[in-house]
Amino acid sequence: MLAAALEIADQEGLAGLSMRKLAEVLGVKAMSLYNHVANRDAIIDGLVESVVSEIALPEIGGDWKAAMRQRALSAHLALLRHPWAALAILSRLNTGPAMLRSIDATLGCLVAAGFSLEQADHGWNAIDSHIYGFTLQEINFPIEAQDYAAMAGSFLPQLPADRFPHLNALSREVMERRYDGLHAFDFGLEFILDGLERCRGPAAPPESSR
Repeated sequence: MLAAALEIADQEGLAGLSMRKLAEVLGVKAMSLYNHVANRDAIIDGLVESVVSEIALPEIGGDWKAAMRQRALSAHLALLRHPWAALAILSRLNTGPAMLRSIDATLGCLVAAGFSLEQADHGWNAIDSHIYGFTLQEINFPIEAQDYAAMAGSFLPQLPADRFPHLNALSREVMERRYDGLHAFDFGLEFILDGLERCRGPAAPPESSR
């Protein structure tokens, strides 16, 4: 059931996922689904869990920056594979086992690296704000990458150099293909990781030495 629901959501978004549609895909009556799930919200909760389970868990006790980087890149790719998921995760109280494992491992990785629990909570949320914000912008941006140069040229008349010198110069960079205009997920992520590095304490000792 969840596999069928995931396919519908990936193709049509959550707006296209209904109990009736899911029943049609499964070849059963809609009411029969309620023998297995309480309602549509329960199905969405299951879908969120499925997507979260695709995200790499950070290793606790190793290179914390590498672990956070891997987790962030894994999450970004998972959310791109399932374009409906970012908003679903952000707008729901998700307490399934996959979500709880992910959060606990993330906090554990940061605490083992020397962050206090409060710092770990702030750090985790700063990283996730970048993941979700960047991903939502990438999914919803109205211009395709291959059209950037042409669009920059079409906007140039609205950006006279005497009024908007920096926008004009940037548009010319893109229009003349000296810069592709593409924003890099890694760029912002590295800023956050470097900033966290400056505020952490000494790494926590291994459990065996405590």
